[in-house]
Order: sequence, then C-alpha cells, then structure tokens
Amino acid sequence: MKTAILIGATGLVGDYLLQQLLLDDRFSSVKVFGRRPTGYQSPKLQEHLIDFGQPQEWSGLLTGDVLFSALGTTLKQAGSQNAQYEVDYTYQYRAAQAAAEHGVETLVLVSSAGADAHSIIFYSRMKGELEQDVKKLPFHRIRILQPGMLAGFRKEPRTGERIGLLLGSLVGQLPVLRQYRPIHGRTVAQAMINAALDETPGVQTISLEDVFTRAEGV
Repeated sequence: MKTAILIGATGLVGDYLLQQLLLDDRFSSVKVFGRRPTGYQSPKLQEHLIDFGQPQEWSGLLTGDVLFSALGTTLKQAGSQNAQYEVDYTYQYRAAQAAAEHGVETLVLVSSAGADAHSIIFYSRMKGELEQDVKKLPFHRIRILQPGMLAGFRKEPRTGERIGLLLGSLVGQLPVLRQYRPIHGRTVAQAMINAALDETPGVQTISLEDVFTRAEGV
C-alpha cells in the first residue's frame, strides 16, 4: 500500500480526490498539506496546516509514494496576477521540488487544457511554465492531467464559471467539439488515482478526452 501526499485538498478536484483516497485500500495513509482544515476525519488522514510561503517549515515532511498536486486559485480570489502565480506556480513547484528531494517517486499534477509556456494568455502560460519545470525534477513517474472546464460542487460559487459550464455543455453536444465538454471534478480525481497507479516510468501528459478515458481505468 502507498502513502499519498496531497496539496490543494480544499479545492474542487482536491476535495473529491481526498474523499476517494480515504476510501481506497491501495493507499494506507493520506498526508494533506494546506492552509485550512479539510473537515474530514479518518485514521488514514494526517493533516498539516502550513504556510506555503515558508517551505523551510514543511518541506521535510513531504515524504511518501505519490504527490498529488491540485492547488490553485483564481485571479479574482488572488487579487493580482503575481499573487495567482505564487499559488498556482510557486507553491506547487516548491512542493514538487521538496517531494522529489525526499524520494517521492510519482508526481500527479492537475494542469489545464491549453497549457503552453509560450502562450500570450497569462493563465495558459503559467500552467505551461509549471508543466515545463516539474518535468525537469527527478521523479520516476510524472503524470500531468489537462482537463477542460471543471464541473462539481464548489464551496464558493463562481457565477462566470456556471455560465461557462452551461455553454460548454451545449458545445459539447457537437461531435467535433465533444472533447471540450465540461468534466466533473470527481472524474478528474479518479483519473489522477489511476494515473498514479500506472507503474510505467517517465512523463505522461493526459489531455482532454484522455482524462475521461483514464478515469475509466484505460
């Protein structure tokens, strides 16, 4: 059985992922690192409340078998591009770097469709830069998931996102655009677990339609 490490457990995907990990017998323990409590209780769960901006206080605790990285925020919540970059890029990269240094063999990262380090779009460029840089870390296995728009229950509703999901659902009914349909956070979480348990060495980038397929265990 494996020890999972999870950052971003209070987000949409992270919350579904934590639920699934706690029920999955293939994982004997789940170590969560975050800024606020998850609200879950389990003999398997170890919660560490941390300041991501102080890696010297927590980096040595990132030991286990798999790092699941699902941390993220929005520009509105962060307040500026610099603040969003710190959460979405810097905090995740530092955690991945620390995990690699402490012998964690597998990284599973939630990125985004359209991630491109050379994009003129800030969000896509940020995600692309993170993908580009974590690939250089000495993990045995790296799994990068690039889902489209996420559906599921959020503790903090986002009006713009609800509109986008409605439009995405309509667009997704067209066969040629079906791969761009919204994907439920629970589906992404299952795809992450299945990807983590794939023992094939090296880097795998799992994009759009392939995330649905990987969730089914293919």
